[in-house]
Amino acid sequence: MVEAASATSLSPAVIGDSEFDRDTAVVRRAPGVYGVDLSAGWTILGAVNGGYLLAVLGRALGDALAHPDPFTISAHYLTASRPGSAVVRTETVRTGRTLSTGQASLFQCDDEGNEVERIRVLASYGDLGTLPDDVRTTAEPPAIPPFEQCFGPADGPDPLKGTSAIADRLLLKLDPATIGWALGKPSGKGEMRAWFGLADGRDADPLSLLLAVDALPPTAFEMGLMGWVPTVELTAHIRHRPAPGPLRVAIATRNLAGGFLEEDAEVWDSEDRLVAQSRQLARVRLA
Repeated sequence: MVEAASATSLSPAVIGDSEFDRDTAVVRRAPGVYGVDLSAGWTILGAVNGGYLLAVLGRALGDALAHPDPFTISAHYLTASRPGSAVVRTETVRTGRTLSTGQASLFQCDDEGNEVERIRVLASYGDLGTLPDDVRTTAEPPAIPPFEQCFGPADGPDPLKGTSAIADRLLLKLDPATIGWALGKPSGKGEMRAWFGLADGRDADPLSLLLAVDALPPTAFEMGLMGWVPTVELTAHIRHRPAPGPLRVAIATRNLAGGFLEEDAEVWDSEDRLVAQSRQLARVRLA
């Protein structure tokens, strides 16, 4: 990952012309209906990443609704999505002066050729550029060591090596305090922190923030629970258009019960602004 970052830093991709943009592109087939090819490059353990799916549906809704930027988007993941062709159907629920609300579903065909709904979202869109600058908050950026003191997949042992294609598309540097799981010594704390970016150097925008909230290793890993942690429901709030530069992402779990846990995420930009938040409910397989 360090080598990839160095190679792309000379001519980084730009918003609108990057692998992320190409792989989340949707083609309008009819009013409110879009075709998409889900890329195998954004999979974890063979399943398409939930944040990537959220960005795909977010792009379709951005085209269908009267306002450009996602403010809040809530997704229910019904069945695991596979790489390959899919259809997104959108519906405008309401169009107001400052917010538009819509819903969207992504469908794929199963092995018998039957159409299956994979994910359904409800979202409100607005224009982040029109928001006032007044910020009153007690939130603080996460304390993460400098980028060069953090660790990516190329810096040490990776117990999931070869199972996460998405890792090649991200510039992810984990806080050393949250990588005990990779060394066989999980801390027992439900915490994950990292510097985050796209491997081709593309700066973040509201759509890629939808990816960022679900791109780190699960907090369950630091609780000693390895394997797939499928998302059941995820709600993301986009608070500000991010400044250029790497993001800092902090995720925490306080409660694991009955085989389900929550993950609360915060995303901060290079100007110390809280640009995105999320909460998701996920399922874990207990030993």
